[in-house]
Amino acid sequence: MGKKQKTQELPYLNIEAGMPSLVEANRKMGQFINEAKHSGTRVIKIIHGYGSSGVGGKLRIGLRQELAARKQNGKIKDFIPGERFGKYEEVMPYLNQYSQLARDPDYGRENAGITVIILY
Repeated sequence: MGKKQKTQELPYLNIEAGMPSLVEANRKMGQFINEAKHSGTRVIKIIHGYGSSGVGGKLRIGLRQELAARKQNGKIKDFIPGERFGKYEEVMPYLNQYSQLARDPDYGRENAGITVIILY
């Protein structure tokens, strides 16, 4: 019997790398969401930084605004800001539905530099 893997990262995209503009970051995020949907993936993670350099904050705010619009338009099911990615009431239903969430290394770390996206 093989060893069980204790940590399993969600599929992720590091948007912060290369310090793109918000327009470019939104494009990359949209492409990543579409690819994940087409492959049947239902939970992904975006690494956008939290703003210590100034750029991460713009990406974090702008990308989350875009995700809010996508949620409102029915293009994504939901998103979880990294600082709420733990045992919070609004996250619990997703933990029950997607067991891989609790196995992600960022789970419970209150990491404002990431956002988890729940797809249909």
